[in-house]
Amino acid sequence: MDRRRVLKNMGLSLGYMVATPTLLGIVQSCKNEPAVTWTPEFITKDQGHVITTLVDIILPKTDTPAASELQVDIFIDRFAKDVMEKKDQDFLKMSMDKFVNKALADSGKEKGADLTAEDLEPVLSSSLKYSKDDQTEMFEAITSYSEALEKGENPTLDEETTRFAFANNLRGLVIWGYKASEYIGEEVLAYLPVPGEYIACGDLQELTGGKDWSL
Repeated sequence: MDRRRVLKNMGLSLGYMVATPTLLGIVQSCKNEPAVTWTPEFITKDQGHVITTLVDIILPKTDTPAASELQVDIFIDRFAKDVMEKKDQDFLKMSMDKFVNKALADSGKEKGADLTAEDLEPVLSSSLKYSKDDQTEMFEAITSYSEALEKGENPTLDEETTRFAFANNLRGLVIWGYKASEYIGEEVLAYLPVPGEYIACGDLQELTGGKDWSL
């Protein structure tokens, strides 16, 4: 996988809008906390293990660090706790439970802390394999589910759609958190610490070699 090309071309897949100071505060707090001492604040410890494993499946170590090496797992936990609305937090927990339960059932294991990359990768792949038409139907089902919840109803969402929602949202957060890290911002993306001349309609290849600008 050409990770640099993916990072340059793939945009944020989630609808969250975060004020820059909030995002930078989360990134800074992750940077200051050693990963070996990380205790999740929003998800459980077992779920933290699952998230750490999944972020490295999505962005493994190649010519650039793995996602967990840049503490993207910590970023996701902090983002869920400090930024997500209650309804989004509840949906994340519910959809993650469905995803983890599928991995446990398929592997025959009893708890999330025992799941390995070999257990989780097939579930992640199958949860993202759908065609564009299938994804459109799933997004419509998710929207209807959310609207019903807001009306005080008690809707249900089939397990495949729920696992797709978790996998898709997680992938977007991983890409976002990775691009927001200091290392990627300075070493992979186009980085200009002191802004220079503003060129409104310049050619991206000429200006940055085709790279996105760092945050």
